[in-house]
Amino acid sequence: MTQFSFARLIQFLSDRSEEIVDLALQHIGVVAISLIIAMIVAMGIGMLTWNRPIPRSLAVTAAGIALTIPSLALLAVLIRPFGLGWTPTVIALSFYSLLPIVRNTVVGLREVPSAVMESAKGMGMGGARILFTIQLPIAWPIILTGVRVSAQMAIGIAAIAAYVAGPGLGTYIFQGLSSLGSVNALNYALVGTVCVVILALLVDGLFVLITRFTTSRGLRA
Repeated sequence: MTQFSFARLIQFLSDRSEEIVDLALQHIGVVAISLIIAMIVAMGIGMLTWNRPIPRSLAVTAAGIALTIPSLALLAVLIRPFGLGWTPTVIALSFYSLLPIVRNTVVGLREVPSAVMESAKGMGMGGARILFTIQLPIAWPIILTGVRVSAQMAIGIAAIAAYVAGPGLGTYIFQGLSSLGSVNALNYALVGTVCVVILALLVDGLFVLITRFTTSRGLRA
């Protein structure tokens, strides 16, 4: 195996800086698209089932079972109907992002104090209006925590999606692993892995800011 050289790593970064930035932007892009889709689906499921015990249990259980499916196996299955690239990657990431958002939507909506709900009903507010103007704003910090967890998972799984020619930094990781022994094999794998970790930290910090600025002052911990 080729011995690691810090000087060679610096040269590698210098020669491929534009490509690395492009792959990082692709990585963030595919994760963002997947999270938006997952939020629409998962929050919809949560809002429809939060007060219905059997559908609620089925929804959370089904989303939990989804996480037990190995990512490589799911991506391999998606190749046949959807081909390679962005489409199977987005489908897989959206699929794996569902559980934390579904679960936290249900938990957040159910934890709204009953006194608040009764007061809203006493003011003549209907179920839909209570849901969108009372429950969702109160449950939002909990829901956003679920989205934050899903984002971290999606960033990691997106790297594996290079298996189906998916976009992002996983390309470098797979290229490094497939060319072990070559001069830049370790550099490819190291740069891809470290950049994924950096992206995860940056996105997590972004969600901290989003939570702060989208949560009403009275609900902040």
